[in-house]
Amino acid sequence: MNVIDFKPAKCSHCYRCVRTCHVKAITIKDQQAQIIADSCIFCGDCLNECPQDAKVYLSDLHKVKNWIAAGTPLAVSLAPSYRSLFHFNEPGQVFTALKKLGFTHVRETAEGAALVTGEYQKLLSEHAMENIITTCCPSVTRLIETYYPSLIPYLAPVVSPMTAHARMLRQEYGPDVKVVFIGPCIAKKAEAYDNPSGESADAVLNFHEVKRWLRTEEIQIKACEAAPIPGYDPHVNKLYPIAGGIITSVNASGTHTDGYGKFAVDGVKNCIDLCDNLVTGKMSNCFIEMSACEGGCIQGPMTGNTKLARFQSRVDLEGSVKIMPAEEGLLNYDTAPLHAAATFRDKSPKTVLPTEEQIREILEKTGKYTKDDELNCGACGYHSCRDKAVAVFQGKAELSMCIPYMNEQARSLSNMVLEASPNMTLIVDRELKIQEFSAAAEKHFHITRKKALETYLFELMDTDDFEWAFRYKQHVQSKKMEFPEYGFIAMMRLIYMHKEDKVLAILIDITKEEKAAEQTYIKNLETVELAQQVIDKQMKVAQEIAGLLGETTAETKVTLTDICRSLLDDE
Repeated sequence: MNVIDFKPAKCSHCYRCVRTCHVKAITIKDQQAQIIADSCIFCGDCLNECPQDAKVYLSDLHKVKNWIAAGTPLAVSLAPSYRSLFHFNEPGQVFTALKKLGFTHVRETAEGAALVTGEYQKLLSEHAMENIITTCCPSVTRLIETYYPSLIPYLAPVVSPMTAHARMLRQEYGPDVKVVFIGPCIAKKAEAYDNPSGESADAVLNFHEVKRWLRTEEIQIKACEAAPIPGYDPHVNKLYPIAGGIITSVNASGTHTDGYGKFAVDGVKNCIDLCDNLVTGKMSNCFIEMSACEGGCIQGPMTGNTKLARFQSRVDLEGSVKIMPAEEGLLNYDTAPLHAAATFRDKSPKTVLPTEEQIREILEKTGKYTKDDELNCGACGYHSCRDKAVAVFQGKAELSMCIPYMNEQARSLSNMVLEASPNMTLIVDRELKIQEFSAAAEKHFHITRKKALETYLFELMDTDDFEWAFRYKQHVQSKKMEFPEYGFIAMMRLIYMHKEDKVLAILIDITKEEKAAEQTYIKNLETVELAQQVIDKQMKVAQEIAGLLGETTAETKVTLTDICRSLLDDE
């Protein structure tokens, strides 16, 4: 079962989710991130850290709306963190707003928390456990079941407030009621699915979804009438959402002389550090409140709260709660059939670890032949190159995730192109500072690449065309350029690179072609001149012949005329 999915079209090469995930429950396949459901603790950190919003929370909202449309009775178990995350004048306004959405009953999850507090007090008084770890946070219980199974005996055998409250609501409203938990947590949805049908919540909504739903229905909480809050007042148990709130509730409701040292740990990394410490067996007689969210549930992944706002949220919540035990109304519940006890099991993944030889083979594929080659930069999301090599072996990661190696490969390939190409290649920025300079450019402009990268383009050539390309963000098609000072002629093309805001110039040396064309032109001129001389000579000869022919013709005409006259005279 999974509660988080990815949008493949938006997930691309950043690996931020892998870096964020403390348990590395994300695999990269075909350059796309995917959740490993069996390894995920559903803390939601990847959901909030993704810069492309590629993560998707799989919602129960459609299911809940269908129940409402079908007339199914629905009971809301409302997480107490609503007091610091919804805007209202009186808490009862929130209850009215939720009923306007179609819910039949609305109750506070803190009622279930009061029952859980009583179970913790029993464990403390019995003093049968070496250490007690609270089990209110489903991300923490998953962390221990999956990655620290040796610590399972330390998990308090008690259900979470959500599950306890769901059972209380069914006992009060009947088995046909559907219980919908509303809170700031993603892992609660996984917890609900993990429990047998009818044992925990039937659906889980988060505060984001409910706030959007209220806006869609044009329901303003502050405009609603304040309904009386049903049930009994859980008082101090409303502090469960803040770090240390469970300990405060336990201390306020029981004795301080149970022999356990009590402390709270929040944030996944801190919880992992503590588990590493507990595994050593050097800690004992500790009652440990553990929460995966820094600051507690008021900073849950679906609160929309900022790091800064969480402190104000804590102040607001603490200011609205009386530090006293729950009302006697709790005693009205017959707790025996609620089955507040919980069991936990080893869920650790059965993964195969590579041999040292296999690790070295994978490292060498990314250019890491010695210890000094292992940068351990963490860009891929793993703490070290070796960790990443293990992930590659287990099919969680890809070789191409090594960004320094791929960058070096890309640079090597581009350098090979620049070195091998007979064309001059230059890249300049908007200030006309040279950013790249190929080997052919070095040869033609008589300057080394190192020196060129410290040079502005106008020191080498006219920059009018480059400035035009930057101004209009357009390419310049092939244009012949003469560089008499360098002794060559080139055909130049400018390509404006929009993303980089740079101009790529490719100059093709056409000096030989131009000289060959010039020689051909000279030869053609010489041929034309020779032809003209022949023509002129021919014309001269023709004219001379014509002159001679003209004189002979005239003489013949005179002679013939005289003969004709003589003949006529004789007649």
